[in-house]
Amino acid sequence: MRILYCGDIVGKPGRQVLQDNLPRLREELKLDFVMVNGENAAHGFGITAKICKEIYEEGADAITTGNHVWDQREILSYIETDPKLIRPLNYPAGTPGRGAQLYTTAKGRKVLVMQVLGRLFMDAMDDPFAAVDRELTKYRLGSTVDAILVDIHAEATSEKFSMGHFLDGRVSMVCGTHTHIPSADAQILPGGTAYQTDVGMCGNYNSVIGMKKEVAIARFTKKVPGNRLEPSEGEGTLCAFYLETDDRTGKATKVSPIRIGPRLIPIMPS
Repeated sequence: MRILYCGDIVGKPGRQVLQDNLPRLREELKLDFVMVNGENAAHGFGITAKICKEIYEEGADAITTGNHVWDQREILSYIETDPKLIRPLNYPAGTPGRGAQLYTTAKGRKVLVMQVLGRLFMDAMDDPFAAVDRELTKYRLGSTVDAILVDIHAEATSEKFSMGHFLDGRVSMVCGTHTHIPSADAQILPGGTAYQTDVGMCGNYNSVIGMKKEVAIARFTKKVPGNRLEPSEGEGTLCAFYLETDDRTGKATKVSPIRIGPRLIPIMPS
C-alpha cells in the first residue's frame, strides 16, 4: 500500500497548501490511503465540520486531532457523527468520539488508525502506551488488518521515539505530531515499522510554529498578557510522511518525508 500522512494544518495557509497539493499528490503517488492532522485548521485552534468536509473533498480518508481537538465547541457533538475524525485514544472513558478507527480503502484493504496524546509537558492523560497496547489486542498486522497507523501527538522526542520502539514490528507506522517542525529522522525501525519523530506542519514557516511572530516573541520577551496567537499569513508549506507497505506483512518497505513550499528545502519520494 502507499500511504501519506500530512502534518498539523495551521490556519488558512495550511488549508490552502493542502488544497493546492493533496489532489495532485494522491494521483501522482498513486496513494491508497491519506490521513491528515487537522487540530489547528480552524484559525489555529481546533477544527470545524465545514473544514472536515473540505479536507475529505481534497482527498483525505481520515483526520486526526490532538490536544486542541475541543477548541471549537461544535466538534463535541459533530465528532460522534463522523467516523473519519478521531481524537486521542487515551482520553478518559466517556469522552465523545473515538481514538481508533478501522477504514476500508477503495481496493478493499483494511487500515487501522489510532492516535494518542503524550504525557511529558502535556496535560495529564491516561497512559498512551497501555492504551495502544489494549487496542492492538483486537487486531493483528498482516492478518486481520493490512496496515496500522499510529500518531503520537506529543512534546517530547524521547516519548515519541519510545513509542516507536515499543510498537516496532506490531504496526506499520508511528509518526509524531504537535511540535510543527519536521524532524530529520524518517526511517524504518529494525522490526519493520516506519517512523518519524515529527511530521511537521502544513502552514506558513515564516512564523513561530505557524503563528504570527510578533505576538509569539512578545510572550517570551515581555511576560505580560497580550494578543491571542493567530496564524501567520502568507504562503504555506506542506509537510508530510510517505510510506509504502508490504501487502503480505503490512510492514514498511519505503519511507520518505515530503516538503512542498517556499520556506523549507523541497523533498519528494524518489
